[in-house]
Amino acid sequence: MSPTAPSTAPSPAQSPAAPTGSLVGRLLVRGMLAGLIAGLFAFGVAYVAGEPSVNASIAVEEAAAKAEHAAAHSHGAGHGQAAAPAEEEEEIVSRDLQSTAGLATGVLVYGVALGGIASLAFCFVLGRVGRFSPKATAALVAAAAFTTVYLVPFLKYPATPPAVGNPDTIGQRTTLFFLMILLSVLLGVAAIVAGRRLAPRLGNWNATVVAGAGFVAAITVACLFLPGNGDSVQASFPAAVLWEFRLATLGIQAGLWVVFGLAFGLLAERLLAPRPAPAQVAQPAPAA
Repeated sequence: MSPTAPSTAPSPAQSPAAPTGSLVGRLLVRGMLAGLIAGLFAFGVAYVAGEPSVNASIAVEEAAAKAEHAAAHSHGAGHGQAAAPAEEEEEIVSRDLQSTAGLATGVLVYGVALGGIASLAFCFVLGRVGRFSPKATAALVAAAAFTTVYLVPFLKYPATPPAVGNPDTIGQRTTLFFLMILLSVLLGVAAIVAGRRLAPRLGNWNATVVAGAGFVAAITVACLFLPGNGDSVQASFPAAVLWEFRLATLGIQAGLWVVFGLAFGLLAERLLAPRPAPAQVAQPAPAA
């Protein structure tokens, strides 16, 4: 009795096997391609929804600088001293170039890099966290990445418009933000491992709830102990502009990961579970 060749498509009764060998490289390429597609979408959202708030914040900064210069000029004139004229900084890269080609380059590189990393996470997770198809696994990876890499750190250290925060605290704020990302990712991985180990005793649903609750509790403790950055935005900065900027950044990240999850899920599904070839229909023999 000759052995039959195994099917390439995962059966409904079992989870797909984790990819190995050259398949990882092919998935990596598809993840970077999906990241490029997601980056194009995120660039559109950033240009339409994000740039107006950035321009408004720059206008606020310029108005504050002019007011400060006028106050210094009037103070010097009151003391009989000629105030030195304000030195205009030479703009190395124009604002129009920053908001178009510069923004597109940054967002696309960011999308491709994160797409590659997320595809490697997909290769590790596939077949190890449950009986999920490649599309469902890609969606779960994208949702987990958005939550741990951006949403959780954003809740503790929300985005700040450029040239508005206190320049003396830029290094501290950057360090705290990346520390929050690291803690969020590590706690997310720990929650996944704990859920897998609890599943045989509690069941998949109960184990997921317990692991999720533990993740939320650990993140809450971390947020309470980590210092805040309340002085990152000047008190005189308009709250409406700040709110619009933060909503725009959140929407950009959410759109990036949603599009990546959909695009990469489709590409991975086609690679890992190709459609079967159509059956050949037997032609009737010609009549004698």
